[in-house]
Amino acid sequence: MSVKAAFAAFVLSAFATAALATNARAEVIEKDADHFVLRYSVALETTPEDIYGAIGDIGQWWDSAHTYSGDAHNLTLPLEVGACFCEALADGKTFEHGRVVAADPETGVLLDAPLGPLKGKATKADWSLGWSGVAGGWEMVMTYVVRGPGLGAFAEGVDGVMQGQFSRWVHFAEYGPDVPADTPPAS
Repeated sequence: MSVKAAFAAFVLSAFATAALATNARAEVIEKDADHFVLRYSVALETTPEDIYGAIGDIGQWWDSAHTYSGDAHNLTLPLEVGACFCEALADGKTFEHGRVVAADPETGVLLDAPLGPLKGKATKADWSLGWSGVAGGWEMVMTYVVRGPGLGAFAEGVDGVMQGQFSRWVHFAEYGPDVPADTPPAS
């Protein structure tokens, strides 16, 4: 199976799982002692090009509080298979947060990314950022599937961080870099 076909199957699986879940925008949809699955979604009036481009501009929307350098602008995420989701550190070294497993401008991006405290503990950490067409726009979806001994205990903490990252990605995709993520929407 090609990487593109594998990614398409993964995205379809995520959407099928989501269809079984409630209409909640953010939730832990599965959890046991050794794994958890997080899912976030929202419908927007934007374009797939803006959504996909926003993924690659991760340094513009990622929360700096969740970096090792203290500055999200030090993050890079080239949208190509094998690329490093990396962070430049003050000492000149680079920290690898994950690797791009699949990147498709028509469906989204899949990373192997054991983030933060999951690094070195997770046997699986699939982080997907994708979308599908819905009436009047697009549904942005982020899932995070994590497996590893005892990692179910991390679900709520990781969920709290990833909910924030999802909100910032959505905001950036919808409004771009000229409107900070903490700016309230115009009424």
